[in-house]
Amino acid sequence: MAVNHGASLRIWPVDFGTIFPASGGLPLPKRAPQRQAYRLQELARWREAVGEPIHIQPKFFPANELPAACCTIAVRETIGDGLAIALAHRVLKALWQEEKNTGDPATLAQLIRDVGLDGDAVMKLGADPKWAERRMTDTKAALDRGVFGAPTYVIGEDIFWGQDRLEFVEKRLAKG
Repeated sequence: MAVNHGASLRIWPVDFGTIFPASGGLPLPKRAPQRQAYRLQELARWREAVGEPIHIQPKFFPANELPAACCTIAVRETIGDGLAIALAHRVLKALWQEEKNTGDPATLAQLIRDVGLDGDAVMKLGADPKWAERRMTDTKAALDRGVFGAPTYVIGEDIFWGQDRLEFVEKRLAKG
């Protein structure tokens, strides 16, 4: 969609454990049972609507996301947006479709190799504390910008929250 409209795409693996409570939301385990049940129904609906074979209750969810987030940020900042997006997509696919423990270092290193990068080198790069600090800086910037949930798409001054807003994202991109 971004390419079709001459736009660039950048991924920001922020800490939603910080964003949810700061924006009035609740982490999944603290939501009312009705909201938790509805979320499962919605995931099943989206699975059917988009034809993606996701597990609505993946075995390793929630995974320890910090190592993958730091590696993704490190790739974004040192190699480029395209491979950072590919890595994030690969991690999410492993978690939601393949039921892999994406917080496990050996698994993460293999996922990094799957996108054509040196798993050991990126794991070492991602372990630098500056990427965790950058994640917190990015999280604060997201909060300051008005981000409150995932996925969020920001185009100029406009914010779009949720996969069900992609039609609006495309219309906004068409405006330039």
